[in-house]
Amino acid sequence: MKRTIKKLAVTALFALMFVQAGAAADQVHVFVSIAPQKYFVQQIGKDLVDVQVMVQPGANPASYEPKPSQMVALSRARAYFAIDVLFEDIWLKKFTGLNPKMQVVHTDMGIEKLPISGHHDEESGHEHGILDPHIWLSPPLVKLQAQTILRALREIDPAHGADFEANYKRFMAEIDELNLQLKAAFEKKQGMRFMVFHPAWGYFARAYGLEQVPIEFEGKAPKPALLKELITFAKKKGITVIFVQPQFSAKSATLIAKAIDGRVIVANPLAEDWMSNMRKVAKEFRAALK
Repeated sequence: MKRTIKKLAVTALFALMFVQAGAAADQVHVFVSIAPQKYFVQQIGKDLVDVQVMVQPGANPASYEPKPSQMVALSRARAYFAIDVLFEDIWLKKFTGLNPKMQVVHTDMGIEKLPISGHHDEESGHEHGILDPHIWLSPPLVKLQAQTILRALREIDPAHGADFEANYKRFMAEIDELNLQLKAAFEKKQGMRFMVFHPAWGYFARAYGLEQVPIEFEGKAPKPALLKELITFAKKKGITVIFVQPQFSAKSATLIAKAIDGRVIVANPLAEDWMSNMRKVAKEFRAALK
């Protein structure tokens, strides 16, 4: 009797492994550049899509170099969802050379990008010519990216087009709810400024009537003269919180925080759980605004 039960259990285990293997084989294998994109694709593709992230946690999307194991996996991918982060300038052509059949989907398609804004005061201002790639940090712009993702998935796997459409509609409803919550949260904070090390939150600020004040200048830590200017500015505006991200050094931000008797808070623009992260960061921004 025990042998029979054991035999049945082994048979069931192998059957389960076979079913799981078949399901994995049926999935559409795709790559994305950064973790938030994985969240977007998964919300629409669900279990029908296997998503791998190129830029690993803690790494900088501006300078990332893919691992050999990622290149091997990329050779089997059906699609690559690009978002115009800096490392793609070098690597995207290499990716397509490795896998010519892979479809490259530019999820920033149709989105007008803004120049990255630099620190300025009331008397003078300037903007840099570099276009801001951080479009995934604005819920209204994520809706546009999701449309592009939906079209691509339906083209790659038309048999599941209805599933993708239903998932997309649910995702849109969730983003609309989030957007309304954030508009309400910042309704009485219009025009207020928050200070960040890396200027990642410009689109978020624009969506909710805020202004980010970046410390970093064109990818470089600020020189002493600019540090002094930023400290004066922060004191003048009552800024007491400096937001940093884990992909960059917090040294300059810590110096400013110490000088203004403030503190440093981590706000990660590359967190994979995009929805929860947007709510978390928004709460911290709101608390910091005075």
